Amino acid sequence: MAKLKLGVLISGRGSNLQALIDATAQPGFPAEITLVISNKADAGGLERAKAAGIATKVIPHKEFANREAFDTALSSTLRNAGVELVCLAGFMRLLTAGFAEDWHDRLINIHPSLLPSFKGLDSHGQALKAGVRFSGCTVHFVRPEMDAGPIILQAAVPVLDGDDEDALAARILEAEHRCYPLAVRLIAEGRIVLENEIVRVKDGRFAGAPLLNPLG
Repeated sequence: MAKLKLGVLISGRGSNLQALIDATAQPGFPAEITLVISNKADAGGLERAKAAGIATKVIPHKEFANREAFDTALSSTLRNAGVELVCLAGFMRLLTAGFAEDWHDRLINIHPSLLPSFKGLDSHGQALKAGVRFSGCTVHFVRPEMDAGPIILQAAVPVLDGDDEDALAARILEAEHRCYPLAVRLIAEGRIVLENEIVRVKDGRFAGAPLLNPLG
């Protein structure tokens, strides 16, 4: 069976990209990374991709007159590489509605909160300010609205007394590195079904026990 071809968009160090690189290197994983694109030439994730023998491309957003022109170039590059699923992994650019529609149901993102709570930047600070007992991460299909779209997979982590943003971010990042490859696997295996913008998972295993924080 042919592997699903991934295009990964990054702007920074690429830790979630590395999680995908590690997953796709495992025997039997049903997807492969065809191309990694960054809008920044100094993004650390580019070196991660090169070290794994994955093709890279830099498309500097500042060289384009507007977001539409940049997104058109981005989309064209992905299509020419034969990409079938686009994975946003720390890509710090707001994509246009046109790009989101062009890649409808073929564009996913990972966000460091339990969406729909704490959208946008500083999600960790938002969670701490709100005093929630759990935060986490969400992998979702992308829609034109920021940090919106059908939720594929979520992981919850406890917010502990004494947490600052860095401590909470590190705990959530560990969960992200597990969740993103799993979401890609579910999609590549054809186990994700969308019904009225709600994701159903074929043959999924679900945790039924409640989580409590604090325990008492």
